Amino acid sequence: MALIRSWVDSANRADCPFPLNNLPYGVFSVAGAAPRCGAAIGTMIVDLADAEACGLLDAGGAFAQPRLNEFMALGRGKWDAVRARLTALLAEDGHRDLPLAPMADATLHLPIRVTEYTDFYASRNHAFNVGALFRGPENALPPQWTHMPIGYNGRASSVVVSGTPIRRPMGQLKGENGPEWAPCRRLDLELELGAVVGADSTMGERVSVDQAEDMIFGYVLLNDWSARDVQAWEYQPLGPFQSKALGTTIGSWIVTQAALEPFRSPGANRVNPLLPYLAEKRPGLYDLTVGWSLNGQAMARTNYNVMYYSSAQQLAHHTSSGCPMRVGDLLGSGTISGPAPDQTGALLEMTGGGRNPVMVNGESRTFIQDGDEIALFAQAQGDGYRIGFGPCAGTILPAQP
Repeated sequence: MALIRSWVDSANRADCPFPLNNLPYGVFSVAGAAPRCGAAIGTMIVDLADAEACGLLDAGGAFAQPRLNEFMALGRGKWDAVRARLTALLAEDGHRDLPLAPMADATLHLPIRVTEYTDFYASRNHAFNVGALFRGPENALPPQWTHMPIGYNGRASSVVVSGTPIRRPMGQLKGENGPEWAPCRRLDLELELGAVVGADSTMGERVSVDQAEDMIFGYVLLNDWSARDVQAWEYQPLGPFQSKALGTTIGSWIVTQAALEPFRSPGANRVNPLLPYLAEKRPGLYDLTVGWSLNGQAMARTNYNVMYYSSAQQLAHHTSSGCPMRVGDLLGSGTISGPAPDQTGALLEMTGGGRNPVMVNGESRTFIQDGDEIALFAQAQGDGYRIGFGPCAGTILPAQP
């Protein structure tokens, strides 16, 4: 697919993350106005609430809400109809009176009301590297890892939008003579993609992979901040708890499945066949370049298609017990890591558990320090255009002892 040209000139630049091919959704506000839904186009935001009030769009009043949940709940038919209508309105011969706000003048808000949050562990490279550090290479991957997506239920209450500071947590750490209470010393990031669920499922009923894919509204960048020393002390036998509850940062813009459709890609090679309930009829991953920086210095770059399980497989597995899903559920992909150190999505892997420091702007580092800013990026490259996700960044504040 080639670039779809728009009368919004900034959307036609080859390096623009928000061309007409993209049209990601978010929630924004400008001075004197309440938060409402918008769509990014070039350096502008379409005010979807005003556009609906003017009769240019029909979403049952959902766009006047301060979250996208009400719009998502209208279903895929409405998602497709609104996207088609927006594309026609913004095309070169479209409606030039569409209400726009400069992105530079807007404040971006958390785009969804996060109903529940589940984080997965779907990169074989990451799972092996971390498992080897915690349990040794011979026990790095548990026997079930190549048969089903491994995940845990996290905290929806600590999901925040890009730009929100994250405070270094206090926690129980393993000391010389037992546990000690101290600030986290091994604070880390996790480079992930989050799938936003846009449809409910029924308790007691399983969802197929095909149905699961149809339930996904779109994707956001996601950083699941991790207190590695807290995790090492608490994670056996039930897994992460406080080590992952300090905060999860997501990007402001939700990139839709429709925008990513041209970039479908198979994932990592299978070690063994999956059980039929996890089988995919078509590739469920995307050719997305992803990476992260620390204080402005690029640290790692890889591709989302290194993952072993897709979001649709994760969602299908999530319902395999009959667990119901809800509009606004968020599924973290798990850390996206390639095989090389400069392709890893966490400092834990990059530094070999802190044994191999890296240089950041001339300073030796192993883990995140107070005042550091971590920023994630993701983009898909098309024919004369790119699909961007916008920023997903957070700065670390000192602990409160």
